Amino acid sequence: MKTLFALICGAGLFGAAALANPDPAVAVALHSPVAPAAELVSGLAVPVSLRPVARKRMTVPDARWDNINGSRSWSVAILQSLRTHANELPDLVPKDIAKYCPAYPSAGRAQREAFWVGLVSALAWHESTHRPSAVGGGGRWYGLVQIYPPTAKFYQCRAKSGGALKDPEDNLSCALRIMAVTVPRDMVISRGMRGVAADWGPFHSRRKREDIMSWTRSQDYCTGLARSLRPMARPDGVGPQKEDMSPLPMPMGVLSTDGK
Repeated sequence: MKTLFALICGAGLFGAAALANPDPAVAVALHSPVAPAAELVSGLAVPVSLRPVARKRMTVPDARWDNINGSRSWSVAILQSLRTHANELPDLVPKDIAKYCPAYPSAGRAQREAFWVGLVSALAWHESTHRPSAVGGGGRWYGLVQIYPPTAKFYQCRAKSGGALKDPEDNLSCALRIMAVTVPRDMVISRGMRGVAADWGPFHSRRKREDIMSWTRSQDYCTGLARSLRPMARPDGVGPQKEDMSPLPMPMGVLSTDGK
């Protein structure tokens, strides 16, 4: 009996020791991590969201060349330049901006971009009378804003030859590339014949310079009242009419204001 009891106790102690110090091989087998089940994905599922990305709105402002067929793309070329290599221009406030666009300092980005479109279109009138094929200076200057090919090369414009500068969009893109250097450098448009005036002759003529100023100042985006923000008169028949404004009858049992 004692022998049987001793055997039972020994087996119990051995089992406890085995549990306290399990065989590593057995432990690995018992506690090896279980790989997570592979996620089931339908073959019809869309791997990437197809939600459209909002496109930055581009409103083409009024320009001095709007009476010419195809000139809308000229304005768009300037806007695209203002959002790429000339992106800094609308962020600046030139010291002489009040003479060209009084509302500019307090204007938003869209109105400031509109001013630059208007300014370049007014300049182009005096440079080429809005003729992309214009050549001046005895064959030295080309295109809408009359750019000298060596100047285009210096500023690394896409259009570097006289023929290439006759492309209106490339000509304007080059002009904005030049202005993106000279305006931040001088912080003026034409004062002291610096800024834009450093490269374009019409600003050196008082008559032409004042004509450019007058044209830009008269535009909605420079007067501070953009066309889309103007209050519109209410059409007849909309809203309460005069005959509808008579006072309502006083309810029974309510005293009037004079105490009667």
